[in-house]
Amino acid sequence: MEVNPVSTEMELDNKPTCETVPGLPQKKHYRQRAHSNPHSDHDIEYPLTPDHMDWSKQYGEFATGRRVEFADIGCGYGGLLMRLSPKFPDTLMIGMEIRVKVSDYVNEKIQALRKHHAEVGHYRNIAVLRSNAMKYMPNYFHKSQLSKMFFLFPDPHFKNKKHKWRIITPTLVSEYAYVLREGGLIYTITDVKDLHEWMVKHLSEHPLFERLTDDEMNADPVVEMLYDSTEEGQKVTRNEGEKWPAVFRRLPNPAL
Repeated sequence: MEVNPVSTEMELDNKPTCETVPGLPQKKHYRQRAHSNPHSDHDIEYPLTPDHMDWSKQYGEFATGRRVEFADIGCGYGGLLMRLSPKFPDTLMIGMEIRVKVSDYVNEKIQALRKHHAEVGHYRNIAVLRSNAMKYMPNYFHKSQLSKMFFLFPDPHFKNKKHKWRIITPTLVSEYAYVLREGGLIYTITDVKDLHEWMVKHLSEHPLFERLTDDEMNADPVVEMLYDSTEEGQKVTRNEGEKWPAVFRRLPNPAL
């Protein structure tokens, strides 16, 4: 079932600062390289199966009776999660980030925002995991569990010999099809045209995905959040660069 945004009194914090939100971490103390080697993750802990994953560690009692439905892959500093949270207040969302300092920053920011809004329970629907989505996606999510997946400004891995490290490959697209429910959506955006064409090619060639039309994208209120919700997207805007979005729908499994 498609998850739609709802009208709510919960509003996005307008660029919260340490003055307006006590305990908010300062990004300057959590800086790390823009991208990370996806094969250097030997110290990551992950569940044996989705049934072994205790989501209450991320969401507390709010996880009771709910499953994670949105996954922001390579969530960076969590900008998209912060934008989505008030729009889908009853939907559990997870950011997956491989960089230690960056995931620590996102977690501390979420904790500070939750504490600041404790009386009304805002931001309890978002969390972050330090993990490698390229390796462990099926360890976290059941078949057909997710309704939305996001790949915003992923590492382009420009060198040909490193294209196999890209977050969209034929093998990985099949894994995404496994955890994404029928009718679910994959959102992509990048400022690298070659990478955009690469992602569109591999998603279009997969039999379980079809690309949304421009009209369908314009009708989706989530699409406008892709452009400037992340630090990378804001940097591209400041540099007056171009951005190429594409959204793909998970098709029904073929009849056997």
